[in-house]
Amino acid sequence: MEALSIEQARDYDHKRYLWPMGFGIILLIGALTSVGLYAGMTLFLFSAPLITYGVIPLMDWLIGKDSANPPEEALAALESDPYYRWLTYIYVGIELVFFAFLAYVVGTFQLSWLEWFGLTWTTGILTGVSINTAHELGHKKPRLERWLAMIALAPVAYGHFYVEHNKGHHRRVATPQDPASARMGESFWRFLPRTMVLSVASAWRIEKERLARKGKCAFSSDNEVLQAWAMTAVLWFALMAAFGTQLLPFLVLQAFLGASLLEAVNYVEHYGLLRRKMDNGRFERVQPAHSWNNDHIVTNVFLFHLQRHSDHHAHPTRRYQALRHFDDAPELPTGYAGMILLAYVPWLWFRVMDPRVVRHYRGDIRRANLQPGREEKLLARYPAADAAGEG
Repeated sequence: MEALSIEQARDYDHKRYLWPMGFGIILLIGALTSVGLYAGMTLFLFSAPLITYGVIPLMDWLIGKDSANPPEEALAALESDPYYRWLTYIYVGIELVFFAFLAYVVGTFQLSWLEWFGLTWTTGILTGVSINTAHELGHKKPRLERWLAMIALAPVAYGHFYVEHNKGHHRRVATPQDPASARMGESFWRFLPRTMVLSVASAWRIEKERLARKGKCAFSSDNEVLQAWAMTAVLWFALMAAFGTQLLPFLVLQAFLGASLLEAVNYVEHYGLLRRKMDNGRFERVQPAHSWNNDHIVTNVFLFHLQRHSDHHAHPTRRYQALRHFDDAPELPTGYAGMILLAYVPWLWFRVMDPRVVRHYRGDIRRANLQPGREEKLLARYPAADAAGEG
């Protein structure tokens, strides 16, 4: 079948003119924050968490889903359309400007503790969501985009994600060895410290081994983990030099909040899912069944189609506008924004998601990725039928 031109392929992207809302929401939050500062409306300083945890889940529910896929002959043209790349470039620029503005405000304004916390939480949401744009850019081959990915990670001090996600998570996803794959029966609050600590260790090990193969020391300037962390150090020191060392608590707390938001998304994406181990001891190839997906429009626009996660794992370098929906992929009941709220309340998360894991494995949770130490309780609650079929 003949490939389509860029002009022809554009008609197949139903969200083409919605994608700028990815950074448009940052502009909206920036406007609301400014109003809050200069009009004394403290509630507006919490605009980012209110929009992320309130407005977006509500809009997902009201507006619904779009499960349409572009035809195969349109994929190459969609991927080569520069319009989509430029949106991610613009996003990084807006992120850095807004981050510097918030640092200026926190460093130079007389703020109450509530105003300080509102701005810090809003900043953490900004930098946490921006990790998703870094994720999109970090998978691409052009060197410019890989550098932009590390720059986008600098404010949140999570530069090791660039290495661990691409070279660790994508290889080990949906296995017990992957620190970013949550286990059935594991609460988000147990997952968070595990994934944070082990992801740093994994990223360092990956780079140490890569450099050793080249005959270089782990502390070489070629170490991409050190490069990313150096960007954070330069940025933070520059901001403290400009606006005062009193910024340090703000910088540290917003970084933690931003990183925890990323890890909440990681928690949602592969909860309880497990790749089958083959006779040769290796895990089966990653399939659509190994990622939770969702097609609610608003969160997908907000996160550059991150919720079409199965196709992303099948084709990591594929650009967001060309990612496809899979009918056989496990489906979340709502978008990531709403699921993160559930993840923060473990009993509610387990009530909603554990039965979905059971159904996904047709009643046999022995095939799921179970939290060590909770296997007996889970199997007692969801007894496995010996004749369970393949899922």
